[in-house]
Amino acid sequence: MNGPDPQLLLKLVEMKMPFGKYKGTIICNLPISYLEWFNRKGFPDGKLGLLLQIMYEIKMNGLEQLLTPLKKK
Repeated sequence: MNGPDPQLLLKLVEMKMPFGKYKGTIICNLPISYLEWFNRKGFPDGKLGLLLQIMYEIKMNGLEQLLTPLKKK
């Protein structure tokens, strides 16, 4: 498959931030400033870090519409 992994995209609209200032916020709803902070300081290890990186890239490239159909489910 050449496109984004649908399972990862689905996690972006389901998974909540487990810690920090935005604890409980769904990852796709995190503000870009928070994602930029992680980009400067370093993303966490593991799946959470990967999801935050993906969300950062989506928001930086104006591709948030990719998640719209998933949010409706």
